[in-house]
Amino acid sequence: MNLRSLLLTLTVVAIAALAVLNWNALAMSVPMSLGLATVDAPLGVVMLALTALLAAFALAYVLWLQGSVLMETRRHGKEMQVQRELADKAEASRFTEMKAFLQTQSQQTHAALMERIETLESRLLARANESDNSTAAYWGQLENQLHLPRRVLE
Repeated sequence: MNLRSLLLTLTVVAIAALAVLNWNALAMSVPMSLGLATVDAPLGVVMLALTALLAAFALAYVLWLQGSVLMETRRHGKEMQVQRELADKAEASRFTEMKAFLQTQSQQTHAALMERIETLESRLLARANESDNSTAAYWGQLENQLHLPRRVLE
């Protein structure tokens, strides 16, 4: 129990104890002025009733304030949940966009690599054909040179 609650409880207990111990004095009827008129009434009981009424109003105010704070906290919690969901959706959207961007980049890179490989392959085939043609030409020249001396001799 915190200090405020303890002080409030002690005050209520003290008022109740004084009222019980001094009930005869509180219940004694005395002339009481109401401003325009004077009436005979027990002043102690009237003051005790007004104190109880003030305590009831204070308690009602505290309960109303606590309720409004709880309602505000609940509303704030709901708003925070909505904002959290929006942030999650935005983050998921960014991840989706990033995934699409990376896939596009990957496809473009793959296409560029495939094009380059095809170009290199075609150049390699052309070079191999040139090499085959050159080798065949050299073989043909060698055969001609080998066959020429025999024809000349014949």
